[in-house]
Amino acid sequence: MKDTCSAIGRPLLVASLLLAVLGGCSTPEKVTPPAQLLHREKMVSLLVQLHLLEAQIEASRLSTDSARALFQSKKKELLWKNNVSETDSLLQHSYRYYALHDKDMNEIYKEVIDSLQARQTQLNGGKPAEGAHPW
Repeated sequence: MKDTCSAIGRPLLVASLLLAVLGGCSTPEKVTPPAQLLHREKMVSLLVQLHLLEAQIEASRLSTDSARALFQSKKKELLWKNNVSETDSLLQHSYRYYALHDKDMNEIYKEVIDSLQARQTQLNGGKPAEGAHPW
């Protein structure tokens, strides 16, 4: 169980860093949304699931090539289960759109981090993880 908790901590760190970097980016005034756009709630859910998947695979201690192949396979399965087509790049286009809107992406990643921290707290028996950020 400790491996799982520490494996979740790394994606939290990565997500926190990404949030900080995105906060410093400048955005164009007008960005046209793609024809299809994942709703924020769906985007948050997918990002949480992808970060958890990444943590699980990292905790498995597979070789880099095996881990990459497993992640791609499981990601495809995860997208299929969430009715998101990988072939039309809906996730990629939505991510790019939200990234160009700093405030939207910051809010999305705050929700992702909150969700991951709540899961980590649950795994720790109700105690917050060491170094958890109180946002």
